[in-house]
Amino acid sequence: MMNSQDRQVINLVADIGGTNIRLAMTDKNNNLNEIETYQCQQFAHLSTVIYQYLTKKKLLNTRVNACLAIACPVDSDAIAMTNLPWQFSQKQLKAELKLNSLTLINDYTAIAMAIPLLNDKQKIKIGGGEAVKNQPIAVCGPGTGLGVANLVNINNHWHCLGGEGGHIDFAPVDELDVKIFEQLKTTKNRISYEQLLSGYGLEQIYHALTVIMANDKAPAATKLTAKDISAQALNGNCPISTQALSQFCKILGSFAGNLALTTGSIGGVYIAGGIVPRFVDYLKNSEFRARFETKGRMSYLNKQTPTYIITESQPGLLGAAAYLNQVCP
Repeated sequence: MMNSQDRQVINLVADIGGTNIRLAMTDKNNNLNEIETYQCQQFAHLSTVIYQYLTKKKLLNTRVNACLAIACPVDSDAIAMTNLPWQFSQKQLKAELKLNSLTLINDYTAIAMAIPLLNDKQKIKIGGGEAVKNQPIAVCGPGTGLGVANLVNINNHWHCLGGEGGHIDFAPVDELDVKIFEQLKTTKNRISYEQLLSGYGLEQIYHALTVIMANDKAPAATKLTAKDISAQALNGNCPISTQALSQFCKILGSFAGNLALTTGSIGGVYIAGGIVPRFVDYLKNSEFRARFETKGRMSYLNKQTPTYIITESQPGLLGAAAYLNQVCP
C-alpha cells in the first residue's frame, strides 16, 4: 500500500463491462496497482462496488480522482448500461462517493488510449510495415460487437475519435464473400461488418457456409458457438469451421485495411477484442495481411502500415489511466 503522503490524491481507474468490473489505482506513469475484479451481477449499483473497493483499500477519507471506462454511451449525465440494469447520474455518483473528480469515458476510448503505452510484450505484429511516430492510429475489436476508434496526436497529447465504424456496410471482395453476403441477405435487410466481424458474426459465417455447401439440401441443424467454431478450426476437425475462420480473417483484413485508408493510420492499425487473441498464429498464416494490403492503387500505403494484435490483459484500465493523467496531470 502507498504511504500517507502518497495518498494525498489518489487516481482511481475502472474498466466496467457487462460481466466484470475491474478497479485499480494508478500513478503519474500509468502504472497499475491494487487491481481487483468484481462480478457486476453481485451488486445492485455501481456506487456499491466502488465503495467496497475504496473501503477495502482504506481510501474513503482520501481525495480521489476517478476515471471510469464503461461499456455504454457517456455523453450525458444520465448513464444507463447496455447489458446491465445499472443506471446512475454522474453528478450524483461523484457526490455519493465524495470524489475529488469523476470522468467517464467509453470503454473503447480507453482501449484506444492504451495503445501508445504498449510495449512489444503487450502486442504482436502481423506482417510488414513500420509505424510512424505520433501519426494517426486506428483500432478495431471483434468481440460481442465490432468496436472502432481512432487516435490522433495534437501537441503531444493523444485524443480519441470514437464512432460506430463497425456498422458500416459490408463490402464483399471475393466470390465466397459474395455468396455469404447473398445468403445473409435472405434473412436480413442490411449487412454491416459487425454482422460478420464479431462472435455472432463468426457464427453467421459458419451457418451461411453450411447452407452454401449443402448444395440446396437442408443443412444440418447443428448450432455452434463462436468458441466452438474457432476451436474446431484450430483442431482441423471440421472443414466448414476451418473455412469460416479463414473467411473471418480475410474479412477482418479488408475491414482493417479500409480503416487504414480512411484515417491515414500510418501509426498502425490495432486489433483488440476477445476473439482474435485466441488464434494469433492462425491469423498470421491466414490471408488477413494480404487483404489488408490489397487496395488497388493505394496498396503501397497499406503495405507501409503495420498491423498489431493487442495482447495486454488490461487495456481498459491502462487506457483509463492514460486518459486520467491527461485530464489531471
